[in-house]
Amino acid sequence: MPELPEVDALVEFLRPKVSGDFVTRTDVGELSILKTVDPPLEALAGLEITGVARSGKALIIEFEGLELVCRFARAGWIVWHDLVPTGPVKMGKGPLGLRVHLASGAGFDLSEAGTKKNASVSLVHDRAEVAAVAGAGPDALWIEANEFSRLLAGSRSRIKTVLEDQEIITGIGNAYSDEILHTAKISPFAPASGVDAPELLDVIRGVLGAARETLTGLPPSKVKAAKKRGLRVHGRTGQTCPVCGSTIAEVSYTDKSLQYCPGCQTDGKKLSDRRMDRLLK
Repeated sequence: MPELPEVDALVEFLRPKVSGDFVTRTDVGELSILKTVDPPLEALAGLEITGVARSGKALIIEFEGLELVCRFARAGWIVWHDLVPTGPVKMGKGPLGLRVHLASGAGFDLSEAGTKKNASVSLVHDRAEVAAVAGAGPDALWIEANEFSRLLAGSRSRIKTVLEDQEIITGIGNAYSDEILHTAKISPFAPASGVDAPELLDVIRGVLGAARETLTGLPPSKVKAAKKRGLRVHGRTGQTCPVCGSTIAEVSYTDKSLQYCPGCQTDGKKLSDRRMDRLLK
């Protein structure tokens, strides 16, 4: 799932390419992607793009009086075209969710791999009309230390859960929460209320900031691969921890998994993985 660093890199790529250009046409390839009907998507035709921004993990394309809010879900992303294809778009065929044609001849797609189609596009007068944006917590890069300390102290959840909860702090997902906790040497199962909030916040800013620096300047087609290369524990079950040499372990859930280093984060102990335990019985 695209997280804060990738979306920031996407913003920096798109802003100089689309700002000042005009939308000539939009094609919908997956009907379920469109979450609003008023104003209609056709209202974008002839409008100038005035800016590109990020809100949490959402990409915002800005127009005079309207905003196109793109939420990528797990497998969504932007495909950039220096020369956008002009052929007809077949509804429900392939990864294409939405195609935006620009007056310059360029354009971009919001695509989503796989059969589950959870990416979304909302055309609104203000991004706050999108519930997920309006209900989001403070941005992970800009949250104040006192507020972060208050949020952790008042939580009864595990720290991994808190970092991924977009209503508490927005921008961090499964991958970077694993990376942050590994760098901070904190178990993903540790109670959030017992974590040193100022120290963890410094790690959050460091991990996300370094990732942004690495990814910014890359075209969208190369961002995901570059993200994967930069991960030290996430997605690396069974590999060697680059810090302590322990074997990276995993906890599996129904629809995702987390990775951690027992040597760095849990004093050498394996965390309970009920799903795998049941499979091994």
